[in-house]
Amino acid sequence: MGSGMGAVARAVVLALVALGIWFLSNYESQPHKQNYAAKGATEFSAIRANAALGRIRGPKEIPDPVSSDNNAAVRARIQKEFADIGVKTSTYKAFTCNAWRGFSFIACATVTDIIAEVVPGEGKAIVLLAHYDSVPAGPGASDDKSGVVTVLETARALKARAAQSKHPVIAVITDGEEAGLLGANSFLQNAALKARVGVVVNVEARGTRGQSLLFQTSPGDSKLIDLYAKSVPVMATSSLYAEIYKFLPNDTDLTLFIKQGFPSFNFAFADNVRYYHTPMDTRSNLSRATLQMHGDNMLGVVSALEQTDYASLKGGNDVYISVLGVMLPRIAESLALPFAILVFLGIGLAAWLARGEPFAWKPTLLAGAMPLVLIVGCVAVGFLLTAIAKMISGQPDPTYAYPMNMRIGLGFGVFAVTLLVSRMATLRGAVSSVWLWMAGFGVVTAAFLPGISPYFTFPSFIAAILLLTTARTKSGWSGTVGQVALAVSALGALIVWEALVCSGETLMGLSLHELFTVPAAFGLMTLVPLLAARPMSRGGWMALTGAFVVLSLGCAVAMGLQPAYSAASPQRVNILYFAKGQDKPFWIAASAWKAKGTEQVPASMLKAGFIYKEDAYGGLGLGSGYVAPANDAPSFQMPSATVMSDKKSGSTRTVRIAVHGSSDTSALLFRIPKEAKLTGFATRGQHYDPPKDWSGDTMLECSSRDCRDLDVTLTLGSTGPLTFDFAEQRYGLPPFGDKIKATRPDTAFASQSGDGIILANEVKLP
Repeated sequence: MGSGMGAVARAVVLALVALGIWFLSNYESQPHKQNYAAKGATEFSAIRANAALGRIRGPKEIPDPVSSDNNAAVRARIQKEFADIGVKTSTYKAFTCNAWRGFSFIACATVTDIIAEVVPGEGKAIVLLAHYDSVPAGPGASDDKSGVVTVLETARALKARAAQSKHPVIAVITDGEEAGLLGANSFLQNAALKARVGVVVNVEARGTRGQSLLFQTSPGDSKLIDLYAKSVPVMATSSLYAEIYKFLPNDTDLTLFIKQGFPSFNFAFADNVRYYHTPMDTRSNLSRATLQMHGDNMLGVVSALEQTDYASLKGGNDVYISVLGVMLPRIAESLALPFAILVFLGIGLAAWLARGEPFAWKPTLLAGAMPLVLIVGCVAVGFLLTAIAKMISGQPDPTYAYPMNMRIGLGFGVFAVTLLVSRMATLRGAVSSVWLWMAGFGVVTAAFLPGISPYFTFPSFIAAILLLTTARTKSGWSGTVGQVALAVSALGALIVWEALVCSGETLMGLSLHELFTVPAAFGLMTLVPLLAARPMSRGGWMALTGAFVVLSLGCAVAMGLQPAYSAASPQRVNILYFAKGQDKPFWIAASAWKAKGTEQVPASMLKAGFIYKEDAYGGLGLGSGYVAPANDAPSFQMPSATVMSDKKSGSTRTVRIAVHGSSDTSALLFRIPKEAKLTGFATRGQHYDPPKDWSGDTMLECSSRDCRDLDVTLTLGSTGPLTFDFAEQRYGLPPFGDKIKATRPDTAFASQSGDGIILANEVKLP
């Protein structure tokens, strides 16, 4: 009885330890507030940077997308801030086009960059990079005016230090980043400006708080990581971030500089993504502690670069992971696989040497399957709890506004699975299986996705040493020394993996919580040997596991009963007035957060007559939405297009089309259907040849006011009849939209391009 109760108590203590490490990881995922106290003149001060942000934003926090009146006003205020610290600025204005990564999307606009001469010198410069434009729906206090004031305060501190620099330092504050990295593109298209660049440090944002993460570097980053580790007070980085970033549909201005081969650092914070590209991206919602960490990173790295020869920055790639902000273990990527194999062999040797029960097939197979069962079981729990919450809530993401119940439920659920599998193996089998699987994943990831391998190989390395040291001790792993070795090994894995759980939610919200159970499973499976060392009685095991299951299900039910959205965490719903040609106009309500699709709009909008429509944008290819008639709206003059020339030569065709919008045009959209077989595009001196893997329709979006009159030349592989859809877009709803806007509750708001007017038309080729 006493032994059984002791085993139950041990399981509860281990659950509390895992919970405590989660709290520690969650605490460490935020910068500490005391770090942004008053700073000296030669240090970065978030207080000073925040004051500059207040001056730059102007009397009102309103959006400043490319080419808008407020965009010009913000630019002038930024230049004044530089002038006030004794830094001379100039501007560079140009029309540019940029094809957006792997998407069939071409962005164009006339943009105006700010170039500031921070530290004089000869040779190629250290570039401090940020952008000042915002999306049409949000004022962009974090994204990316936080970057602008980080650059400003860094420039002020550098001048106060007056250190002798080996390189000049310039600031490039770009325009049109939100429209498609256009300011950076125009800068790099200018040969004289591009020739000035030596190394680049970019600061960005995808939320309003959280750690300033070094989430991307240029290839060959080993020396860059060394410099970073020696230069910043708190480290927050991982080669995993860069590995994942390769597969995400996201870019920053730095993407273009990296493509050009410049050594580069990319810093960003990403917590509270619910306010990203929304009206709530305001100065009051920006964390001062985050701003301080952002500045400490930029000033620390740039100060080190001032004293570094560029040639010394060349090296191979590293794999690495920061631990609690104070350690940054790393090894060369070329050594990742040999190291992982060595660790795997070390654990295998420890398993072979260990004292314990003799070999038998059935227990060995059960033990070998246990970690995989745990991982699959944790994922299944994530999907089950999500399905329950969704079924009760009726919303696709019931965790959006109030995620705590799901966090707790998932915690209970994954630990229930851990308890469930703990009887599948004896102590020796559990230790051998858990750590061979962990090290085995290290070998696989080192071979194919090396940036991820530290999460497996670094904890396994610690375990290999401890397991080898204690395998042949008198009591082996069941004795006090062996148990301490297992506990320390588990502690290392829990710290690494639970930090990943926290950073995953920070970066993506809880919308992918089913997948966050995977890193939780990798951390928790290292506790199984400690549970197996003191197995519970069958009754105690069933009771405790059942209690955790009931608690997790209760949390899922409670999650489903809470509202999915709130005034503090609103749903993203844009309202658009849409008209095409002579057709009757209508209103569209759609989520800008969903690519080419939408989720259900609030009930008040459904009651107002909005109904779902698969192709809501009349052939423009922008996806689905909820539509309602706009019978009482005034009529508008539609944009027009003229075919200026149409020349056919064999199987190819060259077409020149002039498109005309009104003086109120904010952006012009022009859709080239896939059946046109686009092979070349040109406008205003910009030319682009789509790659062979260019998929589907191509959307041209020209986002400055001068785009209202646009002349495009297309080279096509089709000579048959074609229809091109195009549209004039105006940001913001006119007064006659107030009535329909009132149907959107305070638990919803606009985002990305925001509310507006889309006036569409089409032009046909015979």
